[in-house]
Amino acid sequence: MLLALWLQGVGDTSDAVKSVVGDDEPHTVEGLPGFADGTDLDTLFTAWTVGPREVCALLPAPGDAAGVPAAANHEATEAGECVVVTTDAGSWAAIPRVQAFGSHIEPGHMVTWHVLEIPEWTRLVLGTIGSVADAERELRTSLMTATDALDQLDVARWRDDAADAIERIRSASTSSWPVPHLDGRRARVLDLAARLRAIVALGKVDDGGAVNVFQVDQRSTALREVDRTARHAMSAATYGRVA
Repeated sequence: MLLALWLQGVGDTSDAVKSVVGDDEPHTVEGLPGFADGTDLDTLFTAWTVGPREVCALLPAPGDAAGVPAAANHEATEAGECVVVTTDAGSWAAIPRVQAFGSHIEPGHMVTWHVLEIPEWTRLVLGTIGSVADAERELRTSLMTATDALDQLDVARWRDDAADAIERIRSASTSSWPVPHLDGRRARVLDLAARLRAIVALGKVDDGGAVNVFQVDQRSTALREVDRTARHAMSAATYGRVA
């Protein structure tokens, strides 16, 4: 998501690169037209921030392509994310390949962005994920569903660390994200969607107070739907057109 947001308003590309890379090893890029494989992320920003462009981050999951064009669907679903962009030169998907190394004490990541040429994607994506306004409304409903599912799971009673995890979810905010300025609605949608995905992750750790397979299945179905809504909302909030 950070890559999509920065591609909408880069001034100094070094700030954008630092934000996207974070604590990773320097990111590399392969498949970028006109450049050799292994070029750096700064080159991608330079190539894709000249002139008009459309950008969106997509978060597919098995069974839900989330608007990803067919040419990139398999690889993007494996990665769990991709960025689609259209410039005057054409349309592409950039998919991160992440290789972990080190230990749980000192973890590290090497990331390569694989660029694929894709057909024009705007109609497909917007028809799938909808508008930011639509996403905000749907998230409110999903919040009630997620809270109810979590209450029924009773994770606070079944897991010693659940109370701390729930408090972190409540206090999470995009204000600490290393991103360019976000307008109020996009920030609210990203905040709420991120919290919902964290609730889903917490609810998936165990079956809590479920007493039978039917209950487990019901709650899993509810949480999957919440996660789908949150992923689509995040995509809607990252979509941008730069004239």
